[in-house]
Amino acid sequence: MPYLAHTANLQLAGFAFSVAGWILSSIVTGLVQWRVWHVTNTTIITSGTAWIGIWRTCFFSKVKVSSDLKTMYCQEFSIQQNFVPTEIFVAQGLMVVAVILGLLAKMSTVYALKNVYQGTPHETLILHWFRAGGILNLGAGLCVLIPVGWNFHSVVQNTSISFPVTSYMPSSPESQEVGAAIPIGIVSAILMILSGSFLLSYKLPNPVDHKVHPVSQDDVASSDGWSISTRRTSRTRSFHSVQTTGDQTLQCNGITNTAYEQDYL
Repeated sequence: MPYLAHTANLQLAGFAFSVAGWILSSIVTGLVQWRVWHVTNTTIITSGTAWIGIWRTCFFSKVKVSSDLKTMYCQEFSIQQNFVPTEIFVAQGLMVVAVILGLLAKMSTVYALKNVYQGTPHETLILHWFRAGGILNLGAGLCVLIPVGWNFHSVVQNTSISFPVTSYMPSSPESQEVGAAIPIGIVSAILMILSGSFLLSYKLPNPVDHKVHPVSQDDVASSDGWSISTRRTSRTRSFHSVQTTGDQTLQCNGITNTAYEQDYL
């Protein structure tokens, strides 16, 4: 079983991106600051600013809530109401799907990373789980990017919404601007798409061949020839060194050591 811990560094970074993107997408789903409307009639909307999300509208009002403008007046709406525009209707569904897909992607990635660091006899399963997590993250990123981009386009076009009278909202604002949910959603989508790309790029290392292969006759011949020539060279050097040693006078305190000469001559 090969050591795989060093092969998933990029996928570990992809998992971190996935977690951050999923948290941001969950925050965006609940935020009311998708669109910011500025109105001229401040009889009910005292602050002159109203926030429109994909689930409710909110504004400060001295008449409906408090005189010190510390509490918002919010009213929820659902897809069953006819005045809800298509981009908000689509955003409700896609953002919920994005949160679910992001959660499944993290579960798949965690299981793949667990097998990478703890080891598994079936390495191909790791590849399948990483691919599943990558595809789910890409799908979650697209599910966030579509409603965010669509609502951003509606803000740029200054699109109106036909709110009912009971919501105390005007049908069209004097002006409107992008709320905090739009840039946060864009960052969330980018993180999820990057995470999906990192997970899909995982590759298993090349298997190591532990088989013993027979040596050919040519390799044996060349190996034997090298060994023979090496042995001959070694013997020649040894004989030459003996001769050199024999030519020298081997003495100890002026007495010739004849036993040493006989051993080497």
